[in-house]
Amino acid sequence: MTQTSSLRIVWIYPDLLSTYGDRGNALVLEHRARLRGLSAEVVHVHSDEPVPTSGDIYLMGGGEDRPQMLAAERLRADGGLHRAVDAGAAVLAVCAGYQLLGAEFGDDQGRPVPGLGLLDMRSGRGERRAVGEIVGDVEGELGLPSLTGFENHQGVTHRGSEVRPLASVRLGVGNGDGTEGAWQGRVVGSYLHGPALVRNPALADLLLGWVAGPLPEVDDELVERLREERLTAVLPGA
Repeated sequence: MTQTSSLRIVWIYPDLLSTYGDRGNALVLEHRARLRGLSAEVVHVHSDEPVPTSGDIYLMGGGEDRPQMLAAERLRADGGLHRAVDAGAAVLAVCAGYQLLGAEFGDDQGRPVPGLGLLDMRSGRGERRAVGEIVGDVEGELGLPSLTGFENHQGVTHRGSEVRPLASVRLGVGNGDGTEGAWQGRVVGSYLHGPALVRNPALADLLLGWVAGPLPEVDDELVERLREERLTAVLPGA
């Protein structure tokens, strides 16, 4: 994508993948773009509609097993998200949406289901459900502060050689191997609800910067105060 003054934020399948307030991710991107004087449009694409290829940032949220399987089938047949990524679009996918990005994920019986293959990883069902607060330290290259969120999943995600972890876990479960989430190019996946971008505005700015170019600073004093309160509450003394 080239630098632009207008952004299209595409929310994929809100009728199938939208749990724990994941719509908030679209609202935060729209708000933080407008803080910088960028016009932004949020496009809702339901599961009976084609995925447009002209978006700048694509979002997918969490969902139950059956909707996740249906979403995978329709997105594989549609192909629009793949074409958008090939053209330089950014993607943030959460929980079930995150698992969809990989080569395969587990269905409600633990059987493998083909994913989208946008991230070099595979997900299956673990023995125990991960529920609760999660905090992770982001690897240095992305330049982000610690991530904070809420996880509720039974997935175990194994990364391949082409994909990097989004963060190392300080609290919680994440992928199940001491890491949380994954990223490859401009494609990011995470188990973080909350919504993720409400609790981690620097991650929102990373996505915006990828597609809109360098961003001017904004006053985040109140946001950072709330983040510190949340981190202190779950990691006292950290």
